[in-house]
Amino acid sequence: MASDEGTTRVDSWIWSVRLTKTRSQANAACRAGHVRVNGERVKPAQAVRKGDEVRLRLAGRERIVVVSRVLSKRVGASVAAECFIDNSPPPPPREAMAVVGHRDRGTGRPTKRDRREIEQLRGR
Repeated sequence: MASDEGTTRVDSWIWSVRLTKTRSQANAACRAGHVRVNGERVKPAQAVRKGDEVRLRLAGRERIVVVSRVLSKRVGASVAAECFIDNSPPPPPREAMAVVGHRDRGTGRPTKRDRREIEQLRGR
């Protein structure tokens, strides 16, 4: 399950420590160039070792972690938290997220006046 020495695939490790929900999501992030190990873009089969810095961009947020324990199988959340040192910046507050306009259900399509007001709010 865990080995303090040796290596494992970076996509498998990201999934094992619960940074992504699925292994295929970790694999896709590697293929898309959203994963860096020690500053270098990596392929999914790249080996990760103890002490490596892994940067993962996912869902508009960057996670920066340092590998403290190499895993090859998925573990519980409490054990996973002990397998890396999290140096990520804090997530932005919910208030800072973009506000999306919301219409009440069943009110139909916006009128021309409503559309002009929406465009004015968006700055178009």
